[in-house]
Amino acid sequence: MSEQDDIGLPAREAAAQFLEAALSRRAGLDEALSVSATRGLPPRDRALARALTMVVLRHLGVIDRALAPKLQREPPERIRTLLRLGMAQLFWMDVPDHAAVSTTVAIADRLKPTRSFKGLVNAILRGLQRDGKPADDPEALAPSWLFARWQAAFGDAGARAIAAAIANEPDTDLTSKDPSDTEALAALLEGTVLPGGSIRTARRGDLAEWPAFAEGRWWVQDAGAAIPARLLNIQPGQTALDLCAAPGGKTLQLAAAGASVVAIDRSPDRLKRVSENLARMSLTAEVVAADARTWADKRTFDAVLLDAPCSATGTFRRHPDVLWAAAPGDIASLAGVQIRMLDSASGRVKPGGRLVYCVCSLEPEEGEAQIRGFLTRHPDFSLEPVAAGEGGAPADSVSPEGWLRILPHHLEGGIDGFFAARMIRKV
Repeated sequence: MSEQDDIGLPAREAAAQFLEAALSRRAGLDEALSVSATRGLPPRDRALARALTMVVLRHLGVIDRALAPKLQREPPERIRTLLRLGMAQLFWMDVPDHAAVSTTVAIADRLKPTRSFKGLVNAILRGLQRDGKPADDPEALAPSWLFARWQAAFGDAGARAIAAAIANEPDTDLTSKDPSDTEALAALLEGTVLPGGSIRTARRGDLAEWPAFAEGRWWVQDAGAAIPARLLNIQPGQTALDLCAAPGGKTLQLAAAGASVVAIDRSPDRLKRVSENLARMSLTAEVVAADARTWADKRTFDAVLLDAPCSATGTFRRHPDVLWAAAPGDIASLAGVQIRMLDSASGRVKPGGRLVYCVCSLEPEEGEAQIRGFLTRHPDFSLEPVAAGEGGAPADSVSPEGWLRILPHHLEGGIDGFFAARMIRKV
């Protein structure tokens, strides 16, 4: 391997750690990225490591399907990780073939437990190179158990359309603090205005260096995530409660609309980010570290937003690791949490007030089933149907029942998957 090929080895070694963390547990990738920063990995290497990890995760199903016939027996996990990284560089990154292979072999050669497998790594990657780039078959892009669930819920065509979005790197969506500033910001950031008012831009790089960031004129928020807060139709001076508020995008929306906001989250560390975002945007909210299910405060509110803990399968466009770290049992467990949180949230809504429940999940148990059960348990609430296009919701996402089932392919260029329903407490 040449000296030039040796450039980027620390980044590739870090990517191997990131990938193993991402596949071992929920939030593993976020934790690994945070730890790496404290270990002094240079910013350029850290960016390359993250990019390489994300490419693997977006194509993991296809990668593993191509590797399977090449492996006569199960290799050590680190060797499988290196093969995945090498294959990602060969077919989905702007890396010369010889560098993709030689750097991967070099990493295997660095440690005694993997050194004896370097010949295998070289042979498999050279064989894959000869075979050519595999097709991104949607059915192979998602874990098989999740794809089967999507087929049952949305049909074969729907499941394939959802899965096809896994391989695509999304643009960045922003929310403007002042709706009247949206068009000017879109021009400044070389973006386009989406239905509902979100701004989508293809810019890359450090967000803090983007125009108008330091001025507090916008924040990052997927177009799908911005819709639920809009459904509350906040009027200036109303009171609003944001349950499970971190990282704070919906809190910012409510505060910017003129509400007096209480933002609750059980994680004090995550609430620090909420407070930082509020300060940057020159907005205010009462920030409370508490469990939303047992919060002792007896106040009631004009508007309550519950973005409940969920499997987060709808966020795979930016967080593809959620698909591979999830397990079938997670959905049933989280559904139980959602029931308790909804029941608690209901008592915090004023008579005549509005409750919006949402999850960034594609799973019906966490969305439709929750609202059906809630309305049965709470006859003092009624569903207020969402109109077509309301809040920027794609037309295809409005169900006959009047709630939203937003799927990633419902908007050109993609959108995070969400379920949202709006209910009114009877007077």
